[in-house]
Order: sequence, then C-alpha cells, then structure tokens
Amino acid sequence: MNRQKIVETVGAQYHRPNIEEDEWSYAKDAGTLAILTEKLGGERPAHYKLDRRFTDSDDTGNYAVLIETKQNFTDSDTEQLKAYVEEEYALHRGMKVIAILANTNDDRIKVWKSEVDDEHFLPDETVLDSMEHYKKLFSADRQNDREKVMRNTYALNEMLHKKDIDERNRSQFVGTCLLFVKHEVERYGHGGRITDAMKEKLRERWYQFTPNQIRAAIGEVLEGLLDGSRNKELKIQLLKRDVLNDQKIKALTQSAWIEVLTDILMNIYRYIDANSSEGQDILNLFFITFNKYVGKADKNQAFTPDHITEFMTRMVDLTYKDVVLDECCGSGSFLVQAMVKELAAARHGRTEAEYRQIANHIKEHQIFGIENEEKAYGLATTNMLIHGDGNSNVEFGSCFNKERFIIDAKPTVMLMNPPYNAKPMSIPDRYKQDWTGKEKNGKSDPTKGMVFVKYLSDIAKKEDWDGVRLAVLLPMSAAIGTGNRLSDMKEALLRDNTLEAVVTLPSEIFYPGAAVQAVCMVFTLNRSHYLEGGRTPRKQTFFGYYKDDGFIKKKNLGRVEQFDNGHSRWKRIQQKWLDLYRNKTVEAGYSTMHSVTGADEWLAEAYMETDYSTLTDADFQQTINEYLSHLVKEGRAYED
Repeated sequence: MNRQKIVETVGAQYHRPNIEEDEWSYAKDAGTLAILTEKLGGERPAHYKLDRRFTDSDDTGNYAVLIETKQNFTDSDTEQLKAYVEEEYALHRGMKVIAILANTNDDRIKVWKSEVDDEHFLPDETVLDSMEHYKKLFSADRQNDREKVMRNTYALNEMLHKKDIDERNRSQFVGTCLLFVKHEVERYGHGGRITDAMKEKLRERWYQFTPNQIRAAIGEVLEGLLDGSRNKELKIQLLKRDVLNDQKIKALTQSAWIEVLTDILMNIYRYIDANSSEGQDILNLFFITFNKYVGKADKNQAFTPDHITEFMTRMVDLTYKDVVLDECCGSGSFLVQAMVKELAAARHGRTEAEYRQIANHIKEHQIFGIENEEKAYGLATTNMLIHGDGNSNVEFGSCFNKERFIIDAKPTVMLMNPPYNAKPMSIPDRYKQDWTGKEKNGKSDPTKGMVFVKYLSDIAKKEDWDGVRLAVLLPMSAAIGTGNRLSDMKEALLRDNTLEAVVTLPSEIFYPGAAVQAVCMVFTLNRSHYLEGGRTPRKQTFFGYYKDDGFIKKKNLGRVEQFDNGHSRWKRIQQKWLDLYRNKTVEAGYSTMHSVTGADEWLAEAYMETDYSTLTDADFQQTINEYLSHLVKEGRAYED
C-alpha cells in the first residue's frame, strides 16, 4: 500500500506532517533533538522520523495512530516502532496510541494497541482502517472474562431464587434486564468504562423510579428495539405477559429491582465486550444458563446446552456466506451461535465499513428460525435482541406449515434439536401413512424426531438443493433403532442423503432437565448415501464416542464448565473432537470409521475399538445403568 493510500484510508484530515515528504519528526515536535533526548531521560534516540502520524481529540480523549512503512517489514522493525511510541508518550502524555507496521509492496500490516509487545498485539487487525475504527478499539473498556461471568451467573440465579422469580421466567427476566442495563449504560453512562462511579450514577437514577416505572421503562426499551421487527405485536405481547406483567415480578420492591440491575451491571455486563465474538459467545452462555426447564411442554424436549450448539455449528464448517435455518429453534441458541460465527468470519480482513455492510446482510438475510411454542418463541426474541438483531427472521408456528418460508430462505446449513416426543397429531399425514392406529393416536412420535429430518430432506430433494449440510441432535434410541418404524425412516433418509457422522455425546448433557441420551448426526442433503441403483454405501461414516466434555454436575446449577487457571477444559476437548472428525482419524476409545445402512446401528459403541486401559469400575457401572435405563424406556424391561 503506498503512503498516499494510507493517508486516504486513515483520513487526510487527521494527518500531521511536520517535516519533508509529509513525515513527522519527534525532534522537531520537541523543538530540538537535545530536548527530545532530555524528555526521554537522557538517552539519545536512534529513530525519531516517523513515516505517518495521525491524531484526533474529542470528549473521550486524545488519540494517535503511528504508522511506520517498509517495503517488507520484519520482526526487527518492531523495535523502531516501539521507539516512536515511547517518544509519543514522552511528548504527549495521556495519548491513546495505535502503532502500525505497514508494507508498501502489499497490504500487509501489524497493529498494536498502547504498547508494542506481544501482550498488546491485535491479531484480528489485518486491514488498514479509518481513525474512527482505531478510536473504537479504546471504547471496548469491557474485557471478556468467561469464568467470572459464569460464576456470577450462578450467583445471580441464586439471588433470583431467593426473590421467588419462577425458573420458567428467569431467562426472559434476566434477558430483558440486561437489555435495559445496556441501554442505560449507553445513554446515561456515555457507554464508557463501568466503574463504581458509573454504578452510583445509575443507581441514583433508578432510585427515582417506582417499581411500576422501572417495568414501564424496560417495556419502552423493548418496544424501541423491536421497531420494524417481524411479528412485533406478538413479541411485545409475549414479553409483557411473561416478564413485565408476571405477578412475582410485579411484586418486586424498588430495592429488589435495583439490586438485580446493579448485579447485572457490575457482575455480568462489565465482563462482556459484546463487540467481540468471544463476548457474543459469553452473552449466549449467560442467557442459556437459565433455560434448564423453560419453554418446552415435555421434559424430554430440553434446550440444547450452549457448548453443544457451538460444537455442532463448528462441525458443519460454517462460513460468513452460509444461510442458516433452525426449524425448531427454541430459545434461538443455534441461530445465535451461527450468527456469532458468521460475524467473526466476516470481520477478518475487512475494514469497519466493509464489515458493517456484510454484518447487516447476515442478520437480515442469512439467519432463519421457526418455533411453535409461545414461551420458547419469546425466549428466541429476547436472545436475538441481546445479540443485536431485533429484526431476525424467526417465524411463529409449526415448521410443517412453513414450507414456503423454508424454500424462500434457501438455507445452505441446517441446525436443530427437534422434539423427540412430538404429538403425532402435529405431524402431517403423509409421514404417517404406514403407521398403526396406535402410533397415530399415541402420545409421542415413534420416529424419535427423525420425521423432522425427513421433512427437510424432502424439501431439499424437491427443490434440488445440492450439498446442504444438516447437523441434528437426536435421542440415542433413534440411532440404535432397528424396529420397523425407525429402520424404514433411516433407510429412507440414506436413499436421499449422505450420513457423514454420528457422535455419541455425554450422558447427561440436559441435566437437570431431560434424562435422554443424545447423539449428533451430520448429513449432506440431496446426495445419496448409496452407490447408484443399490444399497452399497458410497463412503464410510465417521463415528465419535464423545462422552467427556469437561463439565461436572452441581446441585441446583446443572452441568458446569470447568476451568484450569482460567482456561476452559471444554475448549481444549472440543478442539480434539473437531480434529478427529475433520481428519477422519480412528483412535481407540474416541472414534472409528464404518460403512452403515439403514438397518444398522448408528453408534460408535457398535464398531469402535475400546481403550481398556482407561476403564474404571465407575465406567462399567455407568454403562450398565444406561443400558438398563434404555431397556426400561423401550418397554423391554420393567422396574420392580
């Protein structure tokens, strides 16, 4: 990038040359080289002619962008840039500095914030940007702290329990309170660093409100955020019913309201930078933590844990160009995970202006959901609002009545956790032609949720969509199933789609909610599993035995993520799971490859070599318990 292009990109109005060739001399800025040497404590600088210096000032501070150009910079050039930063601070105390090495032979850059060292290097800054963008890097005063947020979330849950806020409403309640706190910080705290001074300022403001006025203020914020949103009236109606007009929430005193809002401000929001992908992940984790029991009519239709949605989203190798659909979206966890991953991918290698344009397109045209239950639909609305998308394409109703919506969306990736015990009366007749009267009039879907996959498969085949990836969470019984109904469904799916992978997940991922054992299946739609004209698989399927995710059970909290010196065990485990799958690696005790048909069991346990060196008595007992539980559930054994 030539020097003139650098000036135009950062902003010519901010450029501050003071010697020849539009360069900047710290010696001239100081008056003389001798004075500069004195300012630096008596050490004469080896470098003091900076290629390009840009500055700006406003009520948030004084900013400087220092750029040193080279034909092809090397690591040794950082010492020269570091010298310029020291000189900048020596002559202009309190300056907020961005330091950049830039190539003139190409567009490669390296960027540091405040200091030129490993700790302050910004690896995501790969494209030269405007002064406005570099100033924004200093406005992110909230630093992500995943462990603190999770610990504080559990404490907040205990507080709400003591204040008698129903479990079924806690997620909606904390979500709307967080949106209100965010609005208050931006409007009355000037969006700055969350300090004790800001806390006292906001608390002083809130003490001027009665409880009714606080609820009204929250309602106004929500209505503003939902302006222009699909089904705005229904969303507002549900949020008022489940939060603002709930009797126990209406009974909160002024001091109780302020205690909750202050806790969210100081112990949650303060530790989340929502402008980063990590911060977006933490926001989702915070919100989903309260979704242990809410929104589903059946305990066996639990919400997908956040780390499992993240894992499944990564299994389908999402790009920022993908259009994502979840036809049973629940609280919107898959949609949020997909959006966060796409936004992070879109940010890399683009300027702020380029990114904003793509980000808006992702939110408006690439994320689609359907939800049939009012409580869950309200949760999805709140979840999307928290992540900055108030106009999400989430439809209310049965997915079986939304075929045109799905076709118009033209998804390239589908993610879902369908109901495992859906009422047969809710399933279209075309999928029940061979069902017995007992099955048609029964209490639950005999396909264990597979019918929802078949529905999408049929649409993909009819519309001739090629290569659409689908990851679905299903009960283990669907993978084991060799009875007529499940075998027929599995065979029908393989005739039209390729089964890429099946991974067995931890035994109690829904704890303390549903007790169902779950697997994740990955399909490529509209691409037959079999060679033409036969039942010979075209390729082997990957099977993973992913039973340990690094979480542990805690009373009243569910399964809790564990950290080693601040580092998540789950993040390390997830990477191994993904590496095994992507490389199709066979490892004893973890994974295998096998050719299967619809008549076979789709489980790693059926084909995998066991690593006996790691087995314990507890593992043996757990396996026996799981098998007995399965037999009882299938009606093949009975409890005394």
